[in-house]
Amino acid sequence: MGLGKPPLLSLKFAVVFSLSVAAATTTTSSSLSFPKAKTQNLSINSAPKATTKDLISLLGSPQQASTVNAEVAQKFKSCFKFLVPFSPHAASCSVNHSSRRSLRSDKFIVDCGKGANEDERFYNELIWWPPAPVLELARLAVDSGGDPGAIHRTLDPTVIPVPDCEGSKEDKCELTRTPYGWRFVNAELNSYIALLFEIIAARGPSVGLNVSLNRYDLFHGHLFIAVDSGRLGILFHAKEYPAYQKGVFPYNMGFCQRGSNVCYDDSMNLRNILWLAPLPSSSRKEWLAPGVLVVLDAHPDGIIYQDLIPKYVRFARTLYEDDFGEVVVDVNYLNVGAKESKYQLFIC
Repeated sequence: MGLGKPPLLSLKFAVVFSLSVAAATTTTSSSLSFPKAKTQNLSINSAPKATTKDLISLLGSPQQASTVNAEVAQKFKSCFKFLVPFSPHAASCSVNHSSRRSLRSDKFIVDCGKGANEDERFYNELIWWPPAPVLELARLAVDSGGDPGAIHRTLDPTVIPVPDCEGSKEDKCELTRTPYGWRFVNAELNSYIALLFEIIAARGPSVGLNVSLNRYDLFHGHLFIAVDSGRLGILFHAKEYPAYQKGVFPYNMGFCQRGSNVCYDDSMNLRNILWLAPLPSSSRKEWLAPGVLVVLDAHPDGIIYQDLIPKYVRFARTLYEDDFGEVVVDVNYLNVGAKESKYQLFIC
């Protein structure tokens, strides 16, 4: 997990035993984000091989979507399970910040009127058009030419040690890339990322994804800047540490797998969740596309499984964040409460 990747293990060892570093030789644990191999996956279909650039283009403006091969586009669309309705025509000519939602004191406050029956629409709007600090970060990603350093400079330099998470220390499990993290200077950014985790957990069952916010399931994502477009996004990974089960999931993933009750079943197809920030245009006022929150279905008959997931890791259904663009940071949402749940964000 994280920006760096451990040394590549042999494919034979990966298939027979696991793709993780053996728990007996290290205090860290591998997750389903295994080391990436440079492999070539040749397509025998008449349509060109799909790419993550195609995927992101389809979730952009109508003009961007039109650049994708029609057959590829149709296959992708059958693998999109939206947690918020997809509205490519919802882009506004000029975002009116006076009517935007905002985050204050870790809670969203509605700056404009909201009826009693508009809760669903309210959260949809938070994805389509997030609070101003999120829009500003999305603008920064584009204006900086896709420079991760521009995002890094928005972090508070205060170092925050990562505490125990649900007994992880006792299990010698290191969930994060580093034993310390940071947060954004702007508190609304931190709260918004935390809210994304909560929305995924709350709305996942509507598309067949039942996830829990815990150290074995959904607790992290990878913030990236997309290739070419400069669009800001987060690739979340759920089902991170499935329970070892002979004949079903016979893979030893180290210390962090101990105690897991995450079942390896068809829901693994849905473990990759993508958030895309609204996409700004070259104008300071114009926006090309609203935000997106979608589960990427990697079922074996689909184009995501066949064209985007390397063959050697298909059993894990892992999409790699660095295939989407320049990886900036990991975002970790951990339950660090001793007796009662207490979730905190750590950026590593």
